[in-house]
Amino acid sequence: MRLESENDVLIVVVIERPAIAEISIVGVKAFEPKDLKKGLKHSGLSVSRIFNRALLVKAEQSLKQQYINKGRYAVKITTTVTPLERNRVGINFNIEEGEVAKIRKINIIGNKSFRERELVGLFTLRTPGLLTWITSDDQYSKQKLSADLETLRSYYLDRGFLEFTIDSTQVSVTPDMKDIYITINIIEGDQYTFSEIKLAGKMIVPEEELRELILIESGAPFSRKKLTESIKLVTDRLGEDGYAFANVNASPELDKEKHQVAFTFYIDPGRRIYVRRIIITGNNRTRDEVIRREIRQFEGSWYSTSKINRSKIRIDKLKYFSAVNLETPAVDDATDKIDVKIDVKEKPTGNVMFGLGFSQQEGLILTANISQANIFGTGKFVALRANTGAVRKVYSLSYTDPYFTIDGVSGGFDIYRRDLNTTNLSGVAGIETVTTGAGLRFGFPISETDNIFAGLGLERTELDLSPLSPTRNKNFVAEFGPDTINIPATLRWQRDARNSHIWATEGLMQRAYVEVSLPMGDLKYFKLNYEAQFYYPITKNFTLKLNGKLGYGNGYDGQDLPFFKNFFAGGNRTVRGYRISSLGPRDDSFRALGGNKLVVGSVEILFPLPGLQNERSVRLSTFIDAGTVYGPGGLFPDVEGMRYSAGFSITWISPMGPLKVSLAKALNDDKNDRLQPFQFQFGQQF
Repeated sequence: MRLESENDVLIVVVIERPAIAEISIVGVKAFEPKDLKKGLKHSGLSVSRIFNRALLVKAEQSLKQQYINKGRYAVKITTTVTPLERNRVGINFNIEEGEVAKIRKINIIGNKSFRERELVGLFTLRTPGLLTWITSDDQYSKQKLSADLETLRSYYLDRGFLEFTIDSTQVSVTPDMKDIYITINIIEGDQYTFSEIKLAGKMIVPEEELRELILIESGAPFSRKKLTESIKLVTDRLGEDGYAFANVNASPELDKEKHQVAFTFYIDPGRRIYVRRIIITGNNRTRDEVIRREIRQFEGSWYSTSKINRSKIRIDKLKYFSAVNLETPAVDDATDKIDVKIDVKEKPTGNVMFGLGFSQQEGLILTANISQANIFGTGKFVALRANTGAVRKVYSLSYTDPYFTIDGVSGGFDIYRRDLNTTNLSGVAGIETVTTGAGLRFGFPISETDNIFAGLGLERTELDLSPLSPTRNKNFVAEFGPDTINIPATLRWQRDARNSHIWATEGLMQRAYVEVSLPMGDLKYFKLNYEAQFYYPITKNFTLKLNGKLGYGNGYDGQDLPFFKNFFAGGNRTVRGYRISSLGPRDDSFRALGGNKLVVGSVEILFPLPGLQNERSVRLSTFIDAGTVYGPGGLFPDVEGMRYSAGFSITWISPMGPLKVSLAKALNDDKNDRLQPFQFQFGQQF
């Protein structure tokens, strides 16, 4: 702007700021240029806006900060502003990204009770290693360092070092901006032990019962984790009797000479609270009653912490919702009432899928699945399925009403056809069967974790033998003919106390299963099965899984167990590293025949893919498998015996279906065993 005067007239001469005609960014590899332009727009720099040099400086700093957050401290940004016609400008950002700076050393100074290597091993941040190119944990992050410092503090506080402090933290970068060094100065202090535990305040619950919930003991090293868990257990116990807003504080008394600490738990239960209303929102398709029948907390009754938590778990396990949020707001003008607000976010429950899969055991698998797990919002399940493979073909129609009665008894039916053809499996006796049947089933809830299922079916099995079929199969057809009618009655007990149905990390699941053919049919046999899966969290990311299966079958009233009802072992569902169904008794051509006794077990360590700790669709494992089947001729014939294997596996619930891959080595294979170290399965299986 310029001021001039002419003939006593003041003239104001202005020069308009130019408009931004174009913005270009070159030299970018670590980011998408369009993402950087979005960031520039938030800084006030975009095409068609008026050019402001102050905003340009701000934008440069914003770009540089984004690179620093990526560990590229040597980034250089050169900005060129080019005047254009019609009072416009073009802005060009020329970026030299530089190399990513790596953490070369993490030093901890002041540690006396623990080795530096042990403490550094607790950190997420680390020096470059085999997998850090995936996880980027060798790149400095202020957020990760803060989390690591809190992990270090918890480690000391859980081992008695009550006065532990982090004195200072230095992060230095070398002049060439390529290496980072982190130094942490700590003061351990003295180790304290618990001396005395007292309870004070209003004892709504008997003191003896509350003391049993306190995890700390006199003489044990101080542990912040156990102290926090004790407060939570006492608070939850008060919540069971309706004291939803109970306040429990643990007040310490330090004896610095003896290095002991005493705690007094002050208990203030507050008012007893009851639930006025249960409000459900977000269920646009699912009927209210479908959700309410899973709720264990009732309106008008005293608040219960466990019933509230159990209700949330049951609603989540319906699998109709992607999120279940539960709140307990206080009621206005009522100090002893709360509402329970349950907000759900519905997800699609119908599925129309046509897929293609491949299994090493079964070859090409074509799948078609039309299902609706929550038809018309009623919670009822309907599915029409087809699965075709070289070994197994399944076609079925299924219907389930989870609340066939108001008490939670489920009811449903199945109509199916199952074809089995093992002639293409190397080392397995050829069996060709076509089973067509239908069945009714009912489920009876016994407790929150226990259910009993009963079913009755009618099925017809057609057998097709070849001249090379085993003698056992030919003898069966000679006695019963190629077609048999079977009336199977089933009874199954299941206890599922896992914390997740898909990615369990804790809990126990057990199943016991009985199948008996009723004497009105052609066949007379029974089969007993037991399966258990135990999950134990070793650390936050590592889970121990123990799995075991037992099976026994036989005939009655003078009959034997039909050969097509035999147990089989080997393959990625039982003993990995051996071909599917290849273990156990064999004929004179060393083809597996199956058996009437099954023993299978495994020990497995489950852990997430490095860098994807929060991703619930991928999980790795290392395992040891053991198992086999035994024939009716004797428990331990020479051709039988337990087989062992060890290896690694990966499971991925992909958008196209589950993918399971394992690499296993047989540990005690026989010269006639059929080995298969690499096994995989892809595509939906029914």
